[in-house]
Amino acid sequence: MLITERNMEDANKKAVELIDRYLQGTCTSEECAIVEAVYKQYANQKPFREGDLDFTRIGNDSFLKISATIDVQQRRPIRLWLRIAAAASILLFVSISGYFIWHKNPATPTLIMAKNDIRPGHSQATLTLANGQKILLTKGLYSNLTQGTTAIKINNGITYIAGLKSNTESDSYNTLSTANGEQSPYPLILPDGSKVWLNAQSSITFPTAFNGKERIVKITGEALFEVSHNAKQPFKVQTQTQTIEDIGTVFNVNAYADEPATKTTLIAGKVKVNNMLLEPGQQTDGNHIKTVNTERYTAWKSGDFYFEDDSIQTVMRQLSRWYNIEVTYEGNITKEGFNAQISRSKNISAILYILENTKGVHFKIEGRRITVIE
Repeated sequence: MLITERNMEDANKKAVELIDRYLQGTCTSEECAIVEAVYKQYANQKPFREGDLDFTRIGNDSFLKISATIDVQQRRPIRLWLRIAAAASILLFVSISGYFIWHKNPATPTLIMAKNDIRPGHSQATLTLANGQKILLTKGLYSNLTQGTTAIKINNGITYIAGLKSNTESDSYNTLSTANGEQSPYPLILPDGSKVWLNAQSSITFPTAFNGKERIVKITGEALFEVSHNAKQPFKVQTQTQTIEDIGTVFNVNAYADEPATKTTLIAGKVKVNNMLLEPGQQTDGNHIKTVNTERYTAWKSGDFYFEDDSIQTVMRQLSRWYNIEVTYEGNITKEGFNAQISRSKNISAILYILENTKGVHFKIEGRRITVIE
């Protein structure tokens, strides 16, 4: 099942209603089993100890009431998983779990911050000019610059406006880059009007004016392109293993060095990759072409993680770039695939908790190191 923000909210409303019925004593035995199962699981994994959690942000005392109810009444032993399987879906189970760590109200979940939690990345990038000058780009930054005959306007975008090149003026190159935990706050608008967005730990190097027979840029990491087509001056993106030629298109390129392969995903139009022609909805690693769900590969631009039968290693590589973390593994790690669509605006503990409740895997946070445990 693909867990999305919308169906998490719907299930969360049902979870709140179920918890209210539990506290009022009107639950069925199966419903009691669900609530108590999740309470016990969460209590065992993340005990409420002063210093571990910020109690001022809990919002109400439901958790403590449930604790008291269970402790006082000493309910009979429950065949946990049989009752849960019969009475609730995994989505509702995850939602009730999230209630204990996520809520002020069901519509706007708020994570209770642990001291060792890790905040998400943010919108920021660095523009390096031809002379080596570096400009830190953030939302709300306004600036006008010139390089030779090219004007650079920074105003909810980085727009290059090329003038006429003199015979004595040589080509100059700029680089837009993001570090771990960063994403470009607005698009880069190249001199031809093409737009580029950068994901975390990525870069694009480009000329300040396209004066030759081709428009060539080089990237590392991940970028989404909206290219202005010009058959007389082809647009090409170069990575270490691919050359992507635009034929009027929108496409995503994932070229991280730690990924098994560079992947070019075509959203609209046409591209040629290593002389192979792609149609919309297709992806290539430079050797083979396949049809894919393009939303999975562009979700980062919209602020989401989108996992579709991804291994935990693939998931953690994405998290490591956005949260700027080190990842280690202990034990025999699951080989099952993960499916979820989760906002990148959440603290990492919320992401890990969802992953824990969808597959047999656990996590330990120590500073900026996350250990994946069987």
